[in-house]
Amino acid sequence: MFHDRARLTVVAGRGGDGSIHFRREKFVPKGGPDGGDGGEGGDVVLVADPRRRDLSGFRPNQKLRAGRGGSGGGRLSNGARGDDATLAVPVGTQVFEGDDLLADLARPDARVVVAKGGAGGRGNKRFAGPTRQTPRFAEIGLPGEEKELELRLKLLADAALVGLPNAGKSSLLTRISNARPKVADYPFTTLAPVLGTVEASDGRQLVVADVPGLIEGASEGVGLGHEFLAHLERARLLLHVIDSSEDDADERWRTIDAELVAYGAGLDARPQVVVLNKTDLRPEPPAFSVEDERVVRVLRVSAATGAGIDELKRTLFELVPPEEAAPETADELVDYLVYRPQPARRAFRVFRTERGFRVTGEAPPTEELEAILKAAGAREGDEVEVGDEVLEWE
Repeated sequence: MFHDRARLTVVAGRGGDGSIHFRREKFVPKGGPDGGDGGEGGDVVLVADPRRRDLSGFRPNQKLRAGRGGSGGGRLSNGARGDDATLAVPVGTQVFEGDDLLADLARPDARVVVAKGGAGGRGNKRFAGPTRQTPRFAEIGLPGEEKELELRLKLLADAALVGLPNAGKSSLLTRISNARPKVADYPFTTLAPVLGTVEASDGRQLVVADVPGLIEGASEGVGLGHEFLAHLERARLLLHVIDSSEDDADERWRTIDAELVAYGAGLDARPQVVVLNKTDLRPEPPAFSVEDERVVRVLRVSAATGAGIDELKRTLFELVPPEEAAPETADELVDYLVYRPQPARRAFRVFRTERGFRVTGEAPPTEELEAILKAAGAREGDEVEVGDEVLEWE
């Protein structure tokens, strides 16, 4: 079964704690502080993999965690950075947090950090100075970002077949490409989008998508039309397939075109090639009299006999120009759009002391602070200093 939606919880790694440590060596009885910094937590990264076709490999409410940063040690040894959690998704995957679009992975190998790892805590060496020569505290690492994401796949195709059910779209795709969709003489044979590759004699290739048949009201979510219409958004050309064995070719075109216009997203302006299919069932197909600037060509074909198929393929390569190569840059793999700014750095810091913990800056909400201290390993009886108050951890 084809899956174009998935939900995912991502949890970036917590930063490692800074170290409270002092030099204790022979002939150095009162060595200074030498606690190292904690390592940064790992990020959660999504990468567009052209080998993946859909989102069916995701478990319901799957959770993805990155590695925690290592704690600092003595002799100024810093903790290791936490391991990133990298997840492969199909090319064309969009990443949403609520209604906000975070990223659009529209090219192979595009990648995006969807959850940033927490900063590592500074060791006590960082706080040493002329007036504080033996700091007995160090920062704890900050938690990484945690988000609830929805992945939505929009197929990447040069052209897409649209039309009413049983218009012969699947048979047509079988004729012109290497795809082998299920074909039968009844409506709604195609239940999921299918991609096929069309190859020209000079070696050039195009990707054509067969989208399940649309019905009146599809733009309003009748049937599964609203979900399938989304897969047309990236196509540069629409092949509007019409069953020419019937008399109402113009009316059939208007029915589906009205759904494209109602859906919007640029489909109302996309160029169309009207393909009058099943000419073998009617020696003289009905005339197509619609005059619309978006209809750039009208072709008569038979997917059953192959009549007109070569002309259709030539038309495809004529009307779909080669895609321009993206310019190479130092950040070639980072090909995504970020619409939501990253959250500001926390307005507070948490330090580990010899008696417990100290919170400086603007105190966070109680629940958030408790979660941070618990993750830092707070134990019963530890002192927690918040401003002028000294609390006992229970």
